[in-house]
Amino acid sequence: MQRFDVLIVGGGHGGAQCAIALRQSGFEGSIALVTDEAEYPYERPPLSKDYLAGDKAFERILIRPPGFWAERGVEILTRRRIVAVDPAARTVTDDAGASLGYGKLVWAAGGRPRRLACSGGDLAGVHAIRSRADVDMLRSELAEASRIVVVGGGYIGLEAAAILSKTGRRVTVVEALDRVLARVAGEPLSRFYEAEHRAHGVELRLGATVDCLAGEGRVRAVRLADGSELPADIVIVGIGIVPAVEPLLAAGASGANGIDVDAYCRTSLVDVFAVGDCAAHENVFARDARIRLESVQNASDQATTAARAILGSDQPYSAVPWFWSNQYDLKLQTVGLSVGHDDVVTRGDPGGRNFSLVYLREGRVIALDCVNAVRDYVQGRGLVVAGARIDPVLLADVSTPLKALLPG
Repeated sequence: MQRFDVLIVGGGHGGAQCAIALRQSGFEGSIALVTDEAEYPYERPPLSKDYLAGDKAFERILIRPPGFWAERGVEILTRRRIVAVDPAARTVTDDAGASLGYGKLVWAAGGRPRRLACSGGDLAGVHAIRSRADVDMLRSELAEASRIVVVGGGYIGLEAAAILSKTGRRVTVVEALDRVLARVAGEPLSRFYEAEHRAHGVELRLGATVDCLAGEGRVRAVRLADGSELPADIVIVGIGIVPAVEPLLAAGASGANGIDVDAYCRTSLVDVFAVGDCAAHENVFARDARIRLESVQNASDQATTAARAILGSDQPYSAVPWFWSNQYDLKLQTVGLSVGHDDVVTRGDPGGRNFSLVYLREGRVIALDCVNAVRDYVQGRGLVVAGARIDPVLLADVSTPLKALLPG
């Protein structure tokens, strides 16, 4: 049985960054990264953007070229899905029954796409966007598709809708809530993006739930709870992920919605860490609530935190959350967490497609959504970190740079 000083499960941003951070910090022990995919670690955000559009080749979204890992003594084990963890023996077992030993285990397995809980969800033509294989399969069917239904009005669904609507296909987005992006942004941003998508020919069905997918062998329509039917050659499901944590939970790790970790990304199991989409942590920017953050920023920063802890240089995770989304010619950049805001200030004119929303809670700046407003995004970060109390009139004044409003 192979045994490694550090065994990393997961080939996304978190797993890759943990290996990189260990080597950059001088770690000389053996490292292996195990992934259930066929590819070396690659970036996930382009899957619903440039890669789906065919504007970026797969080689350009690799986190590092293949030779990088060999040069740094990081063994990449592909096509191996870890199904069991034995913390007493310090081993993991893959779906072929083979075992690997570890000194420290870093769980960076992310999650799998949430499926529709209705009949027809397993028909051909129903797709998710989570892996290269997902998008390659979707792209292989696009030539024969003219009508596409996207279930889910979050970032993944809207990004896919933006890409596919530009190809002249008829695209419909079905969202169960009364507005898009309802879980991650304030109503002004939701209404702005709804108007943008409609202006590009996308039909939005808000407050609509899926009853079933209809078809024989292959999907042909999405039937809604109100009895209406949307013809569909392809259905894209973007309704979130299910954290891939079953082996750790079965091994006794604490967790419910993901795996619980402390400020150093340690789980309740000895010498087992968890990072990224599957790690539930107390976040200062969420009033110390235990949350999961599904973002490149969180995965990378938690991976660095875990690497430091492995090296005995504990530094608690305290990174500022940030996200981005590209739709049409709009670049949305978000810093902070707007959940729980009680006021929102519009800075600039949404009609000019260059503006920011500043979110406040009890008078303090907690987050910004910046649309084609890079300067606000960069300068607003300091206001979020400081939890600054700023007069809303000053926040709304675009002639006053945000950096000028920083306390002190």
